[in-house]
Amino acid sequence: MATGAGKKQSRDARERTRVYQARKEFHEGLIARRRRDNLIAGVVGGVLILAVVGGQIAYYTLGPGTPAPAPSPTSSVTPAPGSTGEVTPGVVDGATPSPTP
Repeated sequence: MATGAGKKQSRDARERTRVYQARKEFHEGLIARRRRDNLIAGVVGGVLILAVVGGQIAYYTLGPGTPAPAPSPTSSVTPAPGSTGEVTPGVVDGATPSPTP
């Protein structure tokens, strides 16, 4: 009878080992999947942020968000006929400058 008891213990030990290995593999698979999912989410998030920043830059430099060009003031002073061509600073076309308060 002693031989039958040893076989049952051996069978139970093998079953426990098999279940343990199955749980261990399952857990390792979960860890690997989480790591892969986190990597994919990081890459997709980075690409999304770059796309948003690139779109904003394109919109405000090339698209309808560009400011309308305003005409720049020109300071072309033409000398009056008969003058020597010297320009007095602060005086434009014979106008007298107003005193500053």
